[in-house]
Amino acid sequence: MSAKKETLGKTIGVVLAVCLVCSIIVAGSAVGLRELQNTNAAIDQQSNIIEAAGLIDKANGDIAGTYEKYVEERFVDLSTGQFVEVDKNFDMYKAAKEAKYSVKVENSNVGFQYRSSVANIFLVKDEAGEVSRIILPVNGSGLWDMMYGYLALDVDGNTVRELVYYKQKETPGLGGEVQNPSWKAKWNGKKLFKDGDVAIQVKKNADSSSDYVVDALSGATLTSNGVQNTLSYWAGDNGYGPFLKNQTWKS
Repeated sequence: MSAKKETLGKTIGVVLAVCLVCSIIVAGSAVGLRELQNTNAAIDQQSNIIEAAGLIDKANGDIAGTYEKYVEERFVDLSTGQFVEVDKNFDMYKAAKEAKYSVKVENSNVGFQYRSSVANIFLVKDEAGEVSRIILPVNGSGLWDMMYGYLALDVDGNTVRELVYYKQKETPGLGGEVQNPSWKAKWNGKKLFKDGDVAIQVKKNADSSSDYVVDALSGATLTSNGVQNTLSYWAGDNGYGPFLKNQTWKS
């Protein structure tokens, strides 16, 4: 009997030792990979911003270097449209859940109940260091989930150059076409505002010659509506409207 107990004890000891070693290895791997994961996430974000900035060709594979040279991240108080100072690691989507920054969204079809009072924006500089493009993070609901993207505007704060969606779960071949280069190309040169009001529209059988209309995605009405609601909200007075109307980047 004692021999059996001794054997059972050894078995349990070995199992516990193996579990402990495995736990240490897993924990060590997680810690070791965290920095790499953070680096990859930063490069992915920079890549999307570089695309919205129209600098992909100029980057020639050097995303980080191009971002460092041409892009400046700033932070905007959405209620005033003025630049503010916050921690350099500030994230407007995470801040929307913090009491300090959270603002309730009223009477909107954009798909979220709270947004941050402060937003990350990105100023694209030319070789002379002058602002040539403004990039605004935007998000809103599609058919299945939230869609996240970057809206790139000319320095006039009105002319659209790019709408780059980098995170979405729409149906491939339908709503997922928000990432199709041919559809993205339709945004170039369109106008957000007319006589001070948000005028951009996403609609079926759009007149391509109109400055204010983009043809809706075929077979993806709810996704197209989601894009419309996203832009209507973020270009409006509760979004980047005050920032764009003040043209704060010129002051």
